Amino acid sequence: MRAGSPGRAERAWHTAVHDHDVHCRRRAADLAPLLATRAHATTLVPDLVHLLRDEDVTVVEATAWALGELGEPAVHGGAVEALVDVARQHAEPIAREAAVAALGALGDERGLDAILNACTDKPAVRRRAVLALAPFEGKEVEAALKNALEDRDWQVRQAAEDLLRP
Repeated sequence: MRAGSPGRAERAWHTAVHDHDVHCRRRAADLAPLLATRAHATTLVPDLVHLLRDEDVTVVEATAWALGELGEPAVHGGAVEALVDVARQHAEPIAREAAVAALGALGDERGLDAILNACTDKPAVRRRAVLALAPFEGKEVEAALKNALEDRDWQVRQAAEDLLRP
């Protein structure tokens, strides 16, 4: 990112988030974790949460990844609830998959039900959901992992085996 000072870079990023060009919005999402190292990550989260409602699924996917990378600032900035909505309701499986992965990366208990729900989604989403269970514990998590051992998809079964292995 060659926008000069952190303040200038952040202003350019905020402008890119609202650009009419999908490529610009997606690139803004891609760059958010890098920018967060130079700016206050918490100032990026509201615009990223806004991008989760983008009409382009590739922007939503990149945004979910970025929020997962931001960690605590994303959790405290309201991203968990927005990611739960994407994981539960988005029409595109790739968006649901990315949201579930981000929820797993964030490891916030408020995202657990959405992750557990995703364990019954399409194969790619189920694979990601099983992996997203890694930071969580409890009877529901154990039951979901044991259930995944019987999944039709071998990669779902493998992921569950890997997580259940001592």
